[in-house]
Amino acid sequence: MYFAVAIERGSKARAFGVVVPDLPGCFAAGDTFEEALLNARDAIVLHLEALGSQGVEVITPKGIDAYVNRAQFRGWIWGLVDVDDRLLSDKAERINITVTSRKLQIIDKAANIAGQPRSEYLVENAMARAMDILGSEPRARAARRKRS
Repeated sequence: MYFAVAIERGSKARAFGVVVPDLPGCFAAGDTFEEALLNARDAIVLHLEALGSQGVEVITPKGIDAYVNRAQFRGWIWGLVDVDDRLLSDKAERINITVTSRKLQIIDKAANIAGQPRSEYLVENAMARAMDILGSEPRARAARRKRS
């Protein structure tokens, strides 16, 4: 699904600012236009997750045309940010994994100490690791580009 974003131009002294009109209170920034858009995608996903945890239904974006003529966005640049709606689904899926007995014993012991079922423990820790990797990737790319 595509969310309209309004981007306030940045400069050498000021970051590019991004507002997501479909999600009041959702905003991002970046030192470059591209970084601002990458950060906007992260902000949208986090904002939608927060709304979902509060029981708010998934929001259907209205598109650029619903906002482009508003006075508060005069002179801003418009763009679309693609958010994979599968990231927002809480539908459970069964998976099959292979793990050595020794590793499974360690996982089970840690899950018991944490007071969690094995599946919950595995998913929670896999998600934390995935967010460490994915969360830093766009910023790392942007930092490499700046050094170039």
